[in-house]
Amino acid sequence: MNISRNFGAIIAIAAFGVTACASTPAPIIGAAASQPRNDLGQGLYAQTRLATYALRPSDQISVNVFREPDLSLAEVRLGVNGAVSLPLLGTIPAAGMTSRELEQDITKRLLAAGLRSPMVSVNIANYASHLVTVEGSVEDPGVYTFQPGSRLSSAIAMGGGPTRTANTEQVAVFRESPDGVMVALFDYDQMRQGTMLDPILAPGDRVVMGTDGLAVFYQELLRTLPALAVFATVALDNN
Repeated sequence: MNISRNFGAIIAIAAFGVTACASTPAPIIGAAASQPRNDLGQGLYAQTRLATYALRPSDQISVNVFREPDLSLAEVRLGVNGAVSLPLLGTIPAAGMTSRELEQDITKRLLAAGLRSPMVSVNIANYASHLVTVEGSVEDPGVYTFQPGSRLSSAIAMGGGPTRTANTEQVAVFRESPDGVMVALFDYDQMRQGTMLDPILAPGDRVVMGTDGLAVFYQELLRTLPALAVFATVALDNN
């Protein structure tokens, strides 16, 4: 009987350990946290998105020169050096410019090349430079594209959300900076409550959801429960 009671206790504890991390914290009504916590390395992370977008290597753009189909391109990618190849003009720098600035630059170059009154339109076809790696204790780890202005919580959602064994208090974000790769720590539950900054993602970010070792133990324990049940039955029969 003691074995039976202990076995029941194991089941209860295991079930609690596996499901406890699945609860969703209630959001705090009011303004969400907007200031980074320097003690957690969040100084590089912003709350608000940039008002303008500067082109980056690998982005895809369309270039339309009015009434000049031979000079227009439905889609062209910026190279790794940030340059783009255009008819008549050859390779010109584009990274770091806004769409409007690139329009003006191409217009000046076409005028210098002899085209009369060129009318140029540049649009972004694909933010292909915006990649985020999501790994660790998420349901669907991988590399995802995202739109400018997307937040850390969006990256976790793209990865399928935390697993049952995730430690949601330990979300590490790796980001390149002039001083090298920097690491910041975020609490996913606090982000969902609005009590911690949910930062804007940057191209190349790497998000790692931590693992709760205790929850992993309970998951492994549940997998062995059928075997434990057999041993418990045998023990009871022998008594």
